[in-house]
Order: sequence, then C-alpha cells, then structure tokens
Amino acid sequence: MQMTMRVLIVDDEPLARLRIRDLLKKEPDVGRIVEAANGLEAVSTIREQTPDLVFLDVQMPEMDGFEVLGAMDNERMPQIIFVTAYDQYAIRAFEVHALDYLLKPFDRDRFQKALQRVREQIRLERNGDFQSRLQELLDDIKPEKRYVGRLVVKSGGKMFFLKTDEIDWVEAAGNYVVLHVGREEHLLRETMNGLEQKLDPEKFIRIHRSKIVNIERIQEMKPWFSGEYLILLKDGTKLALSRKYREKMKDRFQDCF
Repeated sequence: MQMTMRVLIVDDEPLARLRIRDLLKKEPDVGRIVEAANGLEAVSTIREQTPDLVFLDVQMPEMDGFEVLGAMDNERMPQIIFVTAYDQYAIRAFEVHALDYLLKPFDRDRFQKALQRVREQIRLERNGDFQSRLQELLDDIKPEKRYVGRLVVKSGGKMFFLKTDEIDWVEAAGNYVVLHVGREEHLLRETMNGLEQKLDPEKFIRIHRSKIVNIERIQEMKPWFSGEYLILLKDGTKLALSRKYREKMKDRFQDCF
C-alpha cells in the first residue's frame, strides 16, 4: 500500500509557495498540502499537524530555516527539503547527509529528484536510520552546542518571539518559568533545568534553584545572610545568590569575592 505524505510548504514569498504546490499536485503519493508564510507559522504547524515533509525556505524575516529546525529539538522531525537561492547553505551542509535542497530557480526534474530522496528517507525511517542521519545534519549545521536566541511565548491567545537578550531574569513557577522583561512578565511552560540548558552560559547564570539572571543586568553583588550574597540588578531588583551556586558565580567573577 502506497504511503500518502502530508506536506508543509514554508516560504515568505506567495509565488514560491504556489510553484511548489502546483508541482506537488501531480504526485500520486502526496496528500494534504498546507502552507506557512514565516518561521513562526512553520513551528506552530509542524507541532500541531506533524507533516511528513517540509519544504523549508532558508532565508525568511524574523526566523530563518535553521532556527525553525532548532525549535524542533524535542519534536517529531519531518523530512526536510531546504529551498534557497544561495547554494552555500545547501551544498555545504546537506548534500553528504542524503537530505536535499532546491536551489531557486529549479525545474521539475530537479524537484522530482528531491522527492525521490525523501521517499528513500521514509523507508530508512522505518528501520531507525533516519533519526541518526537527521542528528548528523543538525550537528553539521551547528557543530558547537546550540543556544536559543529566541523563545516562543504565548500571550493573549497569540504567539510571539522574545529575544533572550531582552530577558532580565527568570523565576521558577511550578511547571512553568516566569520571564521578567522590563516591567513585563511572560509565562513559559519549561523547567528551570531545561531552560538553563538552552540559554547561553556566557550571557546567563543560575544563581538559585529557582532563579537565572542575565549577566548584563547585574549591577553589583554584596554579602548578605548565612553565606548568601545579594545581587542588585540595574532596574533595582534584588535577588539572592544561594550558597549552592556561589562557587559558580565565584569562578565567573573572582574579583567580586
């Protein structure tokens, strides 16, 4: 029995999406086709509809194709065909891993070859080889540990991107964390340990079991009670540095101790 693929087309150019949609309509094993006009829509659609294949534009405003992949770390990964007008993105990172790219402008023959590679990957996925190859791809794109530059935050029934550099400090709240950004607070479903792993340690440091602070927001530190220190942020916020995390802070800022 032939498998029917669910396909997502992600491109900020409507004509580019239409071109791919027209080509897909002629493929007997392609079922539902949905579209996304930017990276934010792509992340939401992949999570909600779990497509089998995504045609993913590399360069898009606000969130590019690489960031879309990074946001999918803990999700079921679909097959990816990158679409780009710049061959340096594709040839360098994807060719050796049996995933594919379409270099704009592309013809029907090139499109067919890309689809055939996807079909082969689907067969590999059944015996467990696909996920290992996908991980190799992600490792090749970003050989060093990846830290998020943006977080997807829900507010008022909508989702938006919050740059991590804008965060002043983070506070635990059960199964959530509270992101303090100026006078605003945003609730994010994430654990402190999970968020700590995602944030760049050059920019953020854990000061307490329930607190992470943006290093750039620290104004001063001074001794407090029972071996703890008081951290004063530039906006006047006062946070306690617990003894458990004092050594980490001491290694980072030796002149302050």
